[in-house]
Amino acid sequence: MAHERRCLGYRRLHVLLRQERFTVNHKWLFGSTARKGCRSAGDPAQSTRWARARTMIVPQLPNERWSPDFVSDRFIDGRRLRILVVVDDCTRECLALIPDTPIVGIRIVRKFDRLVGEHGTIVSENGTELTSNAIPQWADRNKLAWHYIAPGKLVQNNFVESFNGRLRNELFNETLFRSLLHARAALEA
Repeated sequence: MAHERRCLGYRRLHVLLRQERFTVNHKWLFGSTARKGCRSAGDPAQSTRWARARTMIVPQLPNERWSPDFVSDRFIDGRRLRILVVVDDCTRECLALIPDTPIVGIRIVRKFDRLVGEHGTIVSENGTELTSNAIPQWADRNKLAWHYIAPGKLVQNNFVESFNGRLRNELFNETLFRSLLHARAALEA
């Protein structure tokens, strides 16, 4: 499995092995996968994740494919603000804007539980929040396909990136956030 999915980290491999009923010590898995390394982004045919992400077409029905992503900003006092953005790729509708200071996988899963409906695929980048153990476990429980774009290929997730640009221009560049409550109210409006 580590040879087939060379760019998956040891934690993700550990979750996949547990799903297939294998018991492997995560420390041993870390040692054995750390030596293998990751193939370069210039060789996307070598990874099943990248091959799937490259061949995806524009969805024709609402809720067929979602794209989550993160946008960062700062409060007036300098603290960092992270916002999870979820966009429906067919309708280009923003389904969720979740601001928080740190956003962890468990919080993302709770929000997806509220949003989940009949949809087929979720496409995201490889950020740490979206590759935590909570995400593949949730996708497996809900029988959803979760695909990751190739590293550095943001055009594979262009609908949410376009929305993020408009969000930054129309809201972040015009608003100074005083607190998390202020950010939540501004995003809600």
